[in-house]
Amino acid sequence: MKKHSGVLFIVTLLVLVASTAFAAEDGETSLHSMAYLASAISIGLAAFGAGIGQGLGVGKAVEGIARNPGAVSKIQTVLIIGLAMIESLAIYALVVSLIILFVKW
Repeated sequence: MKKHSGVLFIVTLLVLVASTAFAAEDGETSLHSMAYLASAISIGLAAFGAGIGQGLGVGKAVEGIARNPGAVSKIQTVLIIGLAMIESLAIYALVVSLIILFVKW
């Protein structure tokens, strides 16, 4: 059941994004529509991946702190640096998406 609901969610999301992207106005071409679609999909995947990575990182850090409370400062330092690196990847994806959106074709 979970697998089917996930696929249904992705298909619904793509239909909603595609209908917005393909509703081109007078001066817009198909290339603009594809740029909107690519931008939406890329930032969505980047946010999804960053969320998964941050969740796994924080979960393992909490597990490590629970097992060894004396190592809190070392684990916390490494966790903050790791979360900053993960978030920077999402920010890079946002910058690329904005470049795709606002470049003059």
